[in-house]
Amino acid sequence: MPSEPLEVERLDRGVLSFRGPLTMENVSPFMNAVRREDAPTMILDLTGVPYLDSSGLGSLVSACTSCTKSGRRVALTGVNQRVRRVFEITKVEQVFLMFPTLSDAIEAFTNAGNA
Repeated sequence: MPSEPLEVERLDRGVLSFRGPLTMENVSPFMNAVRREDAPTMILDLTGVPYLDSSGLGSLVSACTSCTKSGRRVALTGVNQRVRRVFEITKVEQVFLMFPTLSDAIEAFTNAGNA
Protein backbone atom coordinates (compact mmCIF):
# COMPACT_ATOMS: atom_id res chain seq x y z
CA MET A 1 0.00 0.00 0.00
CA PRO A 2 1.58 3.31 -1.06
CA SER A 3 2.13 5.95 1.55
CA GLU A 4 0.52 9.37 1.46
CA PRO A 5 2.74 11.91 -0.30
CA LEU A 6 4.60 14.62 1.58
CA GLU A 7 3.81 18.09 0.27
CA VAL A 8 6.46 20.75 0.72
CA GLU A 9 5.64 24.44 0.57
CA ARG A 10 8.23 27.20 0.78
CA LEU A 11 6.48 29.97 2.71
CA ASP A 12 9.43 32.33 2.82
CA ARG A 13 13.21 32.22 2.70
CA GLY A 14 14.18 29.61 5.27
CA VAL A 15 10.56 28.69 6.11
CA LEU A 16 9.29 25.33 4.89
CA SER A 17 5.86 23.88 5.61
CA PHE A 18 5.17 20.15 5.30
CA ARG A 19 1.88 18.27 4.87
CA GLY A 20 1.70 14.50 5.07
CA PRO A 21 3.62 11.81 6.91
CA LEU A 22 7.41 11.97 7.11
CA THR A 23 8.20 8.36 6.26
CA MET A 24 10.77 6.31 4.37
CA GLU A 25 8.84 6.90 1.14
CA ASN A 26 8.91 10.67 1.67
CA VAL A 27 12.42 11.31 2.97
CA SER A 28 13.80 12.35 -0.45
CA PRO A 29 11.44 15.30 -1.02
CA PHE A 30 12.01 16.39 2.59
CA MET A 31 15.81 16.29 2.34
CA ASN A 32 15.81 17.92 -1.10
CA ALA A 33 13.73 20.82 0.19
CA VAL A 34 15.94 21.27 3.26
CA ARG A 35 19.16 21.13 1.19
CA ARG A 36 17.87 23.83 -1.19
CA GLU A 37 17.45 26.31 1.66
CA ASP A 38 20.48 28.46 2.43
CA ALA A 39 19.01 30.91 4.93
CA PRO A 40 20.97 31.35 8.19
CA THR A 41 17.81 30.37 10.07
CA MET A 42 15.53 27.61 8.88
CA ILE A 43 12.07 26.96 10.29
CA LEU A 44 10.42 23.63 9.53
CA ASP A 45 6.68 23.81 10.09
CA LEU A 46 5.42 20.31 10.90
CA THR A 47 1.83 21.32 11.66
CA GLY A 48 0.61 19.17 8.76
CA VAL A 49 2.76 16.13 9.62
CA PRO A 50 0.52 13.60 11.42
CA TYR A 51 3.28 11.04 12.08
CA LEU A 52 6.79 9.97 11.18
CA ASP A 53 8.72 6.73 11.10
CA SER A 54 12.37 6.01 11.94
CA SER A 55 13.50 7.20 8.49
CA GLY A 56 11.63 10.46 8.95
CA LEU A 57 13.11 10.89 12.41
CA GLY A 58 16.58 10.22 11.05
CA SER A 59 16.13 12.77 8.27
CA LEU A 60 15.02 15.43 10.78
CA VAL A 61 18.02 14.74 13.03
CA SER A 62 20.34 14.75 10.00
CA ALA A 63 18.93 18.05 8.72
CA CYS A 64 19.26 19.71 12.13
CA THR A 65 22.76 18.35 12.69
CA SER A 66 24.11 19.40 9.30
CA CYS A 67 22.61 22.89 9.61
CA THR A 68 24.03 23.31 13.10
CA LYS A 69 27.49 22.18 11.94
CA SER A 70 27.40 24.82 9.21
CA GLY A 71 26.49 27.55 11.71
CA ARG A 72 22.82 27.76 10.82
CA ARG A 73 19.89 27.69 13.22
CA VAL A 74 16.96 25.32 12.83
CA ALA A 75 13.60 25.29 14.58
CA LEU A 76 10.61 22.99 14.38
CA THR A 77 7.08 24.29 14.77
CA GLY A 78 3.68 22.66 15.07
CA VAL A 79 4.95 19.33 16.38
CA ASN A 80 1.91 17.28 17.39
CA GLN A 81 1.76 15.00 20.42
CA ARG A 82 2.29 11.82 18.38
CA VAL A 83 5.50 13.13 16.79
CA ARG A 84 6.69 14.65 20.07
CA ARG A 85 6.21 11.27 21.75
CA VAL A 86 8.55 9.68 19.18
CA PHE A 87 11.13 12.36 20.02
CA GLU A 88 10.77 11.56 23.73
CA ILE A 89 10.93 7.77 23.32
CA THR A 90 14.08 8.02 21.19
CA LYS A 91 15.59 10.68 23.46
CA VAL A 92 16.19 13.19 20.65
CA GLU A 93 13.88 15.99 21.79
CA GLN A 94 16.90 17.97 23.09
CA VAL A 95 18.34 18.01 19.54
CA PHE A 96 15.48 20.20 18.34
CA LEU A 97 14.59 23.78 19.10
CA MET A 98 10.77 23.68 19.06
CA PHE A 99 8.07 26.33 19.08
CA PRO A 100 4.31 25.76 19.34
CA THR A 101 3.49 27.78 16.20
CA LEU A 102 5.19 29.22 13.17
CA SER A 103 4.50 32.76 14.34
CA ASP A 104 6.14 31.98 17.72
CA ALA A 105 9.31 30.84 15.94
CA ILE A 106 9.40 33.81 13.58
CA GLU A 107 8.89 36.21 16.50
CA ALA A 108 11.61 34.52 18.58
CA PHE A 109 14.17 34.69 15.77
CA THR A 110 13.19 38.25 14.85
CA ASN A 111 13.57 39.40 18.44
CA ALA A 112 16.85 37.47 18.83
CA GLY A 113 18.22 39.38 15.84
CA ASN A 114 17.30 42.69 17.48
CA ALA A 115 18.76 41.87 20.89
